[in-house]
Amino acid sequence: MQSFLTYRRLGQTVRKQIEQDAEKAIALTVKAQSHTQQPPPPQSRPDLVHERHQSDETLREKEEEPSPALDSPTEDVELEQVHEQIEADTEAEAERVQTRYSERTALGHALTGISPRSRTTAEGRATTQDSKVFVVGWSGDSDPFNPQNFSRMKKARIILCVASIAFIVTFASSIDSAVLPQAAEDFGVSEVTESLATALFLVGFGVGSLYAGPLSELYGRNYVYMGTLLLFMIWIMAAALAPNIGAQVTFRFLAGVCGSPALTLAGGTVADVYNPLERTYGFPLFAISGFGGPVLGPVVGSYMGPSSLVSWRWTEWITLIIAGLVLTLVVLFQPETYAPLLLSWKAQHLRKVTGDDRFKAELEIMNDSLAKKLIRNLSRPFLLVRTELIILLMTLYLTVVYIVLFTFFDGYTYIFSEVYGTSQGLTNVLFVAMFVGILSALVLVPFIYSRTKKQFQKNLEAGKPGIPPEERLWFVMLGCAPAMPISLFWMAWTDYSSISIWSPLLASVLFGYGVIGIFISAYMYIIDSYQIYAASALTFLAFVRYLVAGGMTVVGIPFYRNVGTHWTLTIMACIGLLLMPVPYALYIWGPKVRKFSKFAVNKS
Repeated sequence: MQSFLTYRRLGQTVRKQIEQDAEKAIALTVKAQSHTQQPPPPQSRPDLVHERHQSDETLREKEEEPSPALDSPTEDVELEQVHEQIEADTEAEAERVQTRYSERTALGHALTGISPRSRTTAEGRATTQDSKVFVVGWSGDSDPFNPQNFSRMKKARIILCVASIAFIVTFASSIDSAVLPQAAEDFGVSEVTESLATALFLVGFGVGSLYAGPLSELYGRNYVYMGTLLLFMIWIMAAALAPNIGAQVTFRFLAGVCGSPALTLAGGTVADVYNPLERTYGFPLFAISGFGGPVLGPVVGSYMGPSSLVSWRWTEWITLIIAGLVLTLVVLFQPETYAPLLLSWKAQHLRKVTGDDRFKAELEIMNDSLAKKLIRNLSRPFLLVRTELIILLMTLYLTVVYIVLFTFFDGYTYIFSEVYGTSQGLTNVLFVAMFVGILSALVLVPFIYSRTKKQFQKNLEAGKPGIPPEERLWFVMLGCAPAMPISLFWMAWTDYSSISIWSPLLASVLFGYGVIGIFISAYMYIIDSYQIYAASALTFLAFVRYLVAGGMTVVGIPFYRNVGTHWTLTIMACIGLLLMPVPYALYIWGPKVRKFSKFAVNKS
């Protein structure tokens, strides 16, 4: 809905702009003709959009007149005069076409936000008769159609919509873990086998991240969000009706594939509407929903499994209902934010109104096919990771975070139910403690925003616009990096029936605080460090962490059962301890690492 309205408003704005800037085009045409000693055009304003072709009709009428007899001298003279008139009319028409062409060219130079240039060879110069192209851009720094210029309320609405999509798809990833025993019993399989419903959903997330970027480049963010969310709902409904475990895990995998764009493109949407300084508070809003979804999924489904009133399948039906509400929200209120696509819409209107095909957005000049974009998107992430230490370290860090998070959905049964005797429903409700920790990270935003703003102004005064990427590491450095291993050690060695249940609960609050800070810093640091290559870097990040987390979800049950909660959590804490120095090291040596990188920006 919003995309359609934006498209219409762009068309109206283009027509008004042409009316306003046409006088400039007339002046340019007159000036060009005076330099070439051509007679000036009429003082009346020419119609630069629609051409009258009266001369064509005159020529056609004269050609259709009966040919005079050739045996009369008078008629020979008349025939010769007719041919002379035809030649004169032809020359006049050629001059008129040339004038019209120069008027169009003048219009292309006169319109605000249009950058005339010649095509490069790669853009088809060798095969195009006219090498000139009018590149369509924004009509000034305050162009209202530029997503960076949206009002604060509109930006907040956009982030709310994206956060809602991220919430529901991540919510779906974990809610099945709340009814694991009942679903396993219904299908006649073990709980380890039934855990594949969560595992393959996560694998689907990883696979789906590879195609989300190319689709958004062709169709924009909004259509991809809506289309994939609709398909996600279809597969969730199919999973709710699944007759056996094979059908369930297949449909859950497909739901994961279609849910992935909400997470892969969300960082791009935040970057679309927020400038680097505003992202300091804009991105955490999305991140909290992205982490809040999987943490609150088991809470919502906590009492559905043991309930005698509803089936365990209601976990899928609840997901479907919420997804339907989110889709309605997106259709009604989410506008398109992908700037290259918005400019291509503007170029379409310019071509339609002027009849000049030389108006092109940058997105349209090369016009790569979906297959070519997919090939590039599949290959570039893996090319980046071979040489980029920053991407490798952040991928490893986030993968460990996701392994711990998603094995908790199996492990809480052993950490709380078997030690403290909590019921299945209450055990899942205890995930609220982790969500409290995630929300507590918001207290860091004002301090970090203030610090980032000072650094931004300092750079402007020094002639270095922008923010050093290392500033994004403050979220993780302010206690979040040590919070993860400390919380795991704490939970591991206070998980005894003789110690209050509040001890491991408080440890899970600290864990939530730690992991959200790691996630925010990792994403924002990569976006600022790689900019035009950030999408490829984040694609690799999503692909690896979800693929590995999906595999470890299946391993989680036997791991906790055989190794025990104390040593399972201790092993994870030790891994987190080894990775804890990473953000501090990058803060110190990150500029040097980026300086030797082929893809990272070198500003400091």
